[in-house]
Amino acid sequence: MNGIATIAYLLAGVLFIRSLGGLSKQETAQEGNGFGVLGMVLAVGVTTVLWFGPAHAQSDNLGLALLVGALVVGASVGALLARRVEMTGMPELVAILHSFVGLAAVLVGISSYLSAHEPHMEGPAAVVHLVEIWLGVAVGAVTLTGSIVAWAKLRGTMSGKPLLLPARHVLNMILASLILGLALPFIGAATPMAGLPWLVAMTALAGILGVHLVMAIGGADMPVVVSLLNSYSGWAAAAAGFVLSNDLLIVTGALVGASGTILSIIMCRAMNRSILSVVFGGFGTADGAATGSAASAPIDGEIQEISSLLLIDELRGASSIVIVPGYGMAVARAQSVVHDLMRALRGMGKNVRFAIHPVAGRLPGHMNVLLAEAGVPYDFVLEMEHINSDFQRTDIVLVIGANDIVNPGALDDASSPIFGMPVLEVWKAKTTIVLKRGMAAGYAGVENPLFYLENTRMLFGDARKSLETLVMALRS
Repeated sequence: MNGIATIAYLLAGVLFIRSLGGLSKQETAQEGNGFGVLGMVLAVGVTTVLWFGPAHAQSDNLGLALLVGALVVGASVGALLARRVEMTGMPELVAILHSFVGLAAVLVGISSYLSAHEPHMEGPAAVVHLVEIWLGVAVGAVTLTGSIVAWAKLRGTMSGKPLLLPARHVLNMILASLILGLALPFIGAATPMAGLPWLVAMTALAGILGVHLVMAIGGADMPVVVSLLNSYSGWAAAAAGFVLSNDLLIVTGALVGASGTILSIIMCRAMNRSILSVVFGGFGTADGAATGSAASAPIDGEIQEISSLLLIDELRGASSIVIVPGYGMAVARAQSVVHDLMRALRGMGKNVRFAIHPVAGRLPGHMNVLLAEAGVPYDFVLEMEHINSDFQRTDIVLVIGANDIVNPGALDDASSPIFGMPVLEVWKAKTTIVLKRGMAAGYAGVENPLFYLENTRMLFGDARKSLETLVMALRS
């Protein structure tokens, strides 16, 4: 039976690798998701048979019933959430799902310690096992509380402004030192009851560290936070695999942790940031000073509005058009209308493309998923590094609900909290049209000089209604 389980685990691991490979491209994302589902079904099925099958030393009908019940309830809740969640709510859903992984790691670690710890066990093997439990619970607790804070920020329940406590980095170091220091009395405890208080105390400290780390991160940087928490959840799962001596859980957790880390590094490079500044909090801020100065700094120029009728004439006279989607497009649920606009313009012989910033929206790949959901062909969707050089040869850029990712202050305003972040240089086009509800600042709370440039026109109102007007006029 163990040989069959090993083969099944190996096959499930291969499926998970194929899943990650498929998810790396829009064209194969659906196929990759299918591989992941198949691998998870295989893994759960084999593990269930291994623990509760005929080969198990003692039948545990109650345990099997609880497991099946949990699987049914969990699958039902997951399916219901997947069908009901809007794309604007996907980031906070992903964040809260990461918290479940962290909670599982904490519970697995504490349960394993209480059930498997033997007072007479000595030697390196016992120490290694206790260290595995300690690290698994610590990473799980940080993931749990950090993910909950990220969920609250993304949902709007908690302010997206960073909480910058005095000497916050020193506080983080003190918490980390305490977490490491408490491991000594925990490992040296003679009985589970003697070691449990140290484990619980460490769990509380790790939870506080998770809260403080994410609280110190500004709302505009939440896409990187979600990616980083994804990495934390993977490492927490891998640690739980070591505690349970489950090879598949170790491999799966390592895959998720490594892929999340790589994605976080890629996104940090896209924002000209250091991964360490994300890990230790305060990412995207300069101790609060830059944020305040950037928000209150006067901007030269005047807002120039444009009507839908004038914009229609502009579009009819243009030959090259680039559309830049942002979170505002997701809020307005305008992706299908954007697709209709693209078809109408291309039907008139226009060259229409889409420009995507790596951190557009509040989730890695958020805009790509929205456009794919609306049926926009992948060939028309270009990443920032592939389209930035083309803006100077573009007649019109339509910015739909984007703000921080098209802010020229990121390149020329050293006082801006997003200074140094590569952005879509839409102001280099002949005309830039910004579709926006009002003049409120973006999610980073930073004013955008783009709105005051001579070649920028503002089309105020609900993005979906504005785009529907454009589509109807162009088709007529």
